[in-house]
Amino acid sequence: MSLVLLLVLLLPAVTGCTGTADAPAKPTRTSSTSGAPAASGAPSSAVARVCAAPAAGPAKAPAGAVTVDPAVVGDLAAKTESSPPNTTFWLRPGTHTLKPEPYAQVVAKEGNRYLGAPGAVLDGRRTNQYAFGGTARDVTIRHLTVQRFVAPNNEGVVNHDMADGWVIEHARIQDNSGAGLMAGARQQVRASCLRGNGQYGMNAYKTGDTIEGLVVEGNEVVGNNTDDWERRQPGCGCTAGIKFWAVDGADVRGNWVHDNRGAGLWADTNNNDFRFEDNVIEANDGAALIYETSYNAVIRNNTIRRNNVVEGRGYAEDGDDFPYGTVYVSESGGEPRVPARTDKIEIYGNVLENNWSGITLWENADRFCNSPANTSTGYCTLLVKDAARCAPPAIAAAPLRDDCRWKTQRVDIHGNRFVLDKSALDCTTGCDRMAVVANSGTSPEWSPYKGERVSEAISRGQRNRWHDNVYLGPWTFVAHAPGRTLDLGEWRGTPYRQDAGSTFLARDGG
Repeated sequence: MSLVLLLVLLLPAVTGCTGTADAPAKPTRTSSTSGAPAASGAPSSAVARVCAAPAAGPAKAPAGAVTVDPAVVGDLAAKTESSPPNTTFWLRPGTHTLKPEPYAQVVAKEGNRYLGAPGAVLDGRRTNQYAFGGTARDVTIRHLTVQRFVAPNNEGVVNHDMADGWVIEHARIQDNSGAGLMAGARQQVRASCLRGNGQYGMNAYKTGDTIEGLVVEGNEVVGNNTDDWERRQPGCGCTAGIKFWAVDGADVRGNWVHDNRGAGLWADTNNNDFRFEDNVIEANDGAALIYETSYNAVIRNNTIRRNNVVEGRGYAEDGDDFPYGTVYVSESGGEPRVPARTDKIEIYGNVLENNWSGITLWENADRFCNSPANTSTGYCTLLVKDAARCAPPAIAAAPLRDDCRWKTQRVDIHGNRFVLDKSALDCTTGCDRMAVVANSGTSPEWSPYKGERVSEAISRGQRNRWHDNVYLGPWTFVAHAPGRTLDLGEWRGTPYRQDAGSTFLARDGG
């Protein structure tokens, strides 16, 4: 190891913050259960190892609780139906089951609390589709394993009907089809194991509505998408450890998100006001984090390593030269007109180590409201509610010319450490890129974004900026268009002027 390398590894990560990013939060705030992640090597002892060592539930029934007997098939659903709202249920040790019918489930009532004793399991036996459903608010599930339910694609097992105010803590939700969890407003998921589910660990989506105030804290999200939905439905965009859709105000902190087939975390379409902080995100087949057609986020103090290797290498072997990033910001940016705790996307204080490429900022010139290339069918931006307004001739003039497209703008990338050792990835090319790119606009015929207009805007005119970072390894840079690779001097020089104040050091063998 060279002296330069040794010094860099000993350097603390540069961090920074802004006043807007530290404004009062909308979601309920609590202290983190997982602590800060380690910067390199194996996860620290504080990482959220909740799958291997879950907290034990109460060994005796709390005062006033209704006891549920695992020897009686359907006992939990029946006692829930016969009890009033705000009842506490204590599930004895053992395997609890529902009636052997696909739609048999527990229909919770408002304020119910379900507490599992040590060893309490609710098992769907590959027969029942849903475990907990209904529209009742403020339901709590703690210390319970929920497994082997068979929810359909894009549906979920726990909180199937997306009710508001649910709290899931110290739970194991594993080996189910579909999503382990759905989500409603003010949902809190803490210190839980979301493992080995067929599609998502959690699908934070609420039919026809926005989810406000979501907290995802101190969980282990591992090995999801076992049914490999992107292979079964190519291009579906329907996989991740956790998927977020139209969530306004989310704190995603202190989680260990690893070894998922596909992306680790994916926020897709009209999400706003996110904080991703103090997470360890590693060894996911796809990107660690995708933030797509969304607004206003802080991504800080995360450890991100060994992600995107499976998918990145696959694209490279197929001859695809697009710079797929481990942190992938797609048609997303800061927008002061959308209320949030920040008015930009700020990415700082993170360590990215031995991933397949780094951060990519991308904007599809042909993707906007009312465009055939808009894969978020029927949705428009948060600035234009009615997609039909985004049509000629009005779209060619202000304000619709700007407001009808999701724009990758106001992205501030600073104080991060980017570490790359190609030999650790067995990579010769394609794994070493930072990028800010768009395609040339071509369609539809009436599009006001044809040609290089969007490429010029994302790379030079929309306030996307790298600065004051530390680079270790043989990085390359791509700007304007996916095939325009730059050396360091071109990246830092006119017209792009990126990475002012940054430090660049080569790794031995790089």
